[in-house]
Parts: sequence; structure tokens; C-alpha cells
Amino acid sequence: MMSLSTLAQEILAEVAAAADEPQLEAVRVSALGKKGSISERMKSLGAMSPEERKEAGAALNVLKDRVAEAISVRKTYLQEQALEQRLASEKIDVTLPVRPQAQGTVHPVSQVWEEVVQIFGDLGFSVAEGPHIEDDFHNFTALNIPPEHPARQEHDTFYFNEKPDGSRMVLRTHTSPVQIRTMLSSKPPIRIIAPGRTYRCDSDMTHTPMFNQIEGLVLDGTTHLGNLKWVLTEFCRSFFEVDDVKMRFRASHFPFTEPSMEVDINCSWEGGQVKIGQGNSWLEILGSGMVHPNVIRAGGLDPDHVQGYAFGMGLDRIAMLKYGIPDLRAFFEADLRWLRHYGFRALQVPTLVGGLS
Repeated sequence: MMSLSTLAQEILAEVAAAADEPQLEAVRVSALGKKGSISERMKSLGAMSPEERKEAGAALNVLKDRVAEAISVRKTYLQEQALEQRLASEKIDVTLPVRPQAQGTVHPVSQVWEEVVQIFGDLGFSVAEGPHIEDDFHNFTALNIPPEHPARQEHDTFYFNEKPDGSRMVLRTHTSPVQIRTMLSSKPPIRIIAPGRTYRCDSDMTHTPMFNQIEGLVLDGTTHLGNLKWVLTEFCRSFFEVDDVKMRFRASHFPFTEPSMEVDINCSWEGGQVKIGQGNSWLEILGSGMVHPNVIRAGGLDPDHVQGYAFGMGLDRIAMLKYGIPDLRAFFEADLRWLRHYGFRALQVPTLVGGLS
């Protein structure tokens, strides 16, 4: 039988000669596997006398540890060599020219969102947010919407399953619940805008089941309709980037405001395109009014000492008007060709100083 020293030299030579990890693994199995040369020697210990077994077992364990250590060292070396070869072959030429144009663009709604926030921020408004899933109180009752109102019907509102107590949560139909939550958590003076997504059962060229809306709320002890008209006029002048824009305030009805007004701006339709601030036509863009006393009470305030105004408009709608987008549904189709045409550069951040668009 081959001596242990000769076996050790043979195995260590095979370890040193292994050119890659698969070859090294084959050497390990042939030496230390269940049927390996060292393992077979270990099986023969049972036939030896106690003195012989003690001496031979110690020698085999030393050999086993020596081989395992040699295999580990060789494996580390082979891995380092493989990594060096990979790094040498997988080079990146950082001097290559960049792409001729940026591939991604900012969605028109995101751009308009930032434009509106910039304008109202300059007018002293802060941004408030609220949950998309609302309860009946914040979405309807607190806003003076009666139980029989059509907005509460399932053909207009997305309802969740009924709870054990009979109540049902809804996907908010407007951002007005943010006004109620702000009144309940803050004290006047309040001056906020609430941009966000809203949901209604509707879909055509000018309506989608999910759309973006912004509402404004001002509450203090002296605010009146004159302040509302000035704020909306300044907003339209800045947003549409015209020196002067005529506005028409028409009497209307909303449950949460009294008196209520719909706001039109003058425009022209030359060549099939709308132009704001010129012409003799009128276009409705938003609703507004003085906050109803019942809404103020629902917000935990006293309408005898607090008054204010509110307004709301669709961000998608005013984006269509400003940038000549004909179909509202295209906003949500994720068509890359459409996005490249109507989108904005990532670094084109709207500011009142640098320009909104």
C-alpha cells in the first residue's frame, strides 16, 4: 500500500496542478469524498489494534487537514485569477459620447402640478395632503352633501365593501376632504392648496375614472369675494403666461359653498386651437365660492367668527388647455411617442423667475 507521505505528495501535486475550480473540485472528491483515497484509508482503521489505530488515525487527520487547507488556498487563488481575467476582458470605455438626446421626459400633469404649486406658493399658500380612501363624513357629510345627492350614488362613486357597522369607505371623489381635515387639525388663518388624485365613475374624451385635481381654501375673519377674484385672476395670468386675462364669474350651486360661482376665462378658437387672453369666446375652468357655514361648523369652527373662500379645478383639464392636448385619456395610456411629444425635460423645473413653461 502507498505510504501516507507518498499519498500526500501525490494529492498536493494534483491540487497545485488544478487549472480551474471544476478541476480542483474533482481533486477534492477523489481525496476527501466518500470513496476518496483518504476516506478509504480512514475506513481501514477499524481492523487495526488500538495502538496502531491511534497512531494511524492521528496521521490521517493531519493529512486530511493539510489537503483541505491546500484546496482552500488554491481555490482562493483561482477565484482571484478568474476575477482579474474578467476585469481585464470586460472593460467600459467611459470616453464614448453620450446619447444625442435624453430618453425620459416629465409627464405634462407632473409639470403642471409643479407650475400650480409654484404660483400659489408665491401667493402665500401651503400644500396640504390627505388619504385617497375616505369615509362618508369627510367625503360627503362634512361638505354639506345631503344623503339624496347624486354624487353619493354608485354610478358616480367608487365604494368599498360594506363594514359590519353598515358604513362604506370610498375612493375620494374630490380633494375637498383635505379641507375638512385641515380645519379639524389647524386654527385660522388657513391658506392651503390641496393637489391630488381623485376618482369617479366616468370615462370619455374629457373625463377619466382617475384624474388630478387641486383645491384651495382660505379661512380667517375678514376674507371676502374680492380676495377670491384677485387670487384667481393672478393665478390665471401667471399660469397661462399672459399679461391680461378677462374672467367671468357666473352664479352656480355647490353644496359646500354659498354663494357659489363658476369661473370662465376669455379665449379664441382660431385655427382649431384655443388661445387664452384674447377673442370673444368664454371657457369654464373652475368652480369657487364662499365656504358654506355648515362646512365651517363641520370643521370645528364658528361661522359667526370665521369666513373664507374655496375653489377647485382639474389639473388635467388646465394642462390640456395650456399645452393643446386634445384627449384626456391619452394622459394615462403610457404611450412613449405621446410622452416624448408632450413631455418636458427632467431639468426643466418651473419657476416664476425662470419661467413656468
